[in-house]
Amino acid sequence: MTSTLNRTAAPKGDTEDKRPERANRRRRILLLAVAGLTILGLAALVLGGGILNPAATAEPEQSMTAIQIIPLVILVVMFVVATKWPLNIGVMGLVASFGVGYFMLGMTDKQILEEFPASIVLTIIGVTYFFSMAQRNGTIDIIVQTCVRLVRGKTLLLPWVFFLMAAALTALGTFSPAAVALLAPAAIGFAYESRIHPVVMGAFIINGAHAGGFSPLSVAGVLVHNIAVDNGFPISQGSLFIASFALNLILSVLTIVVFALLGKLRDGEGGQLADVDTARAGRPHGQQILTLVLIAAMLVCTLGFHMPIGFVALSAGLVLALINIKEHQTFIGGVSWSTVLLVAGMITYVSLLQHVGVIDTLAEHALALGAPLLVALVLCYVIGVGSAFASSTALLTAFIPLAGPLLATSTLSASGTVAALAIAATVVDVSPFSTDGALVVANARENDRQRVYKQLMAYAGGVVLVAPALAWAMLVPTGIM
Repeated sequence: MTSTLNRTAAPKGDTEDKRPERANRRRRILLLAVAGLTILGLAALVLGGGILNPAATAEPEQSMTAIQIIPLVILVVMFVVATKWPLNIGVMGLVASFGVGYFMLGMTDKQILEEFPASIVLTIIGVTYFFSMAQRNGTIDIIVQTCVRLVRGKTLLLPWVFFLMAAALTALGTFSPAAVALLAPAAIGFAYESRIHPVVMGAFIINGAHAGGFSPLSVAGVLVHNIAVDNGFPISQGSLFIASFALNLILSVLTIVVFALLGKLRDGEGGQLADVDTARAGRPHGQQILTLVLIAAMLVCTLGFHMPIGFVALSAGLVLALINIKEHQTFIGGVSWSTVLLVAGMITYVSLLQHVGVIDTLAEHALALGAPLLVALVLCYVIGVGSAFASSTALLTAFIPLAGPLLATSTLSASGTVAALAIAATVVDVSPFSTDGALVVANARENDRQRVYKQLMAYAGGVVLVAPALAWAMLVPTGIM
């Protein structure tokens, strides 16, 4: 690498030397912009009710207490530290959970870990354990090469293929993280093979999973419909599905456009892009055949019998390990432990924020704003930002009932408002702090995970800023649902 740089012409070298400085400058600007928007948003929630709806000030409002503000400030500090230094924010989250829970709330260790995301952790461990073996024995390479042949060298079509595959899986009832877990290893492997940016490929898989995630057969679709019915405002399941598919399709198109404008649609260093159309997929043999059979069995177990993907993947991995005992330690090393820490720490800490009522208080202030359209927009942003770091399902169950008073006192469409909230809560799962985003990071190459994590976090920040407003603009003011 050094010799290559030495051979580079002076003007080009100067340009390359300035790139890290420019990237750091853009990162600082983005960080300041997000921090500013966060402060303005909190100010709007806390003060907006009195400014926009003076009549509401006659009634006492619940203000945020010190026990709510301090953990929220700690969360912001953790993000600033993780952006400036290469520290695992999950470790900070676990330490902060102990500090806040033990010293401020008087909780025991069992109470602090009550919302520890065991199933998510098991999913990440099981999937990365099994697919690290599949990567090492060449099975993933065979799948990647076969996918390359199917698109006849038009590699930019493959993200759309994975988008449709993920949408089909979730529309038929597969839970979104399971669909991403099944598709991400091959898709991210292909991204590296064809020099498509891994964040683009990961975004397409996640967007596809969410596009089909609210079908009448899906877990999330049934959940949202039942919550709405139980709270007295039934919605159209078909309209919810169509709205979710359309918005995720739009986001995917915008992703391609933005990455193309930034010149990052193609990724990787080196020479000219290989003619992948001529790549020949070798015939599987030995362990590769067994691995393909196990992948098929995982599909049957998770899709047909709705078994938990984490346990199924661990079981399949154990079968491979038993026939290759000598390399078992290297397989264990293939587990993305840094991702496990990241997700476990953040979700545990955010659960404490929910426990002390930070989310509920922000939602109550949003409802006090008065103007129905503005309240709906603020709720979309609150649920979107919260879902980027916490369980989408948990926030849906908490926020959809909060829309009841708004719908009862306004002429807003129940289907449109609920659909906007549901979509805002799920599209932000590209965040590396969510299961879907974490699976993308976990399947990145080991020496590239830090870069993918940072760029996926920046991309997720853009989605958090844009997607809730887009869902609101498409579905709430228009009244098309």
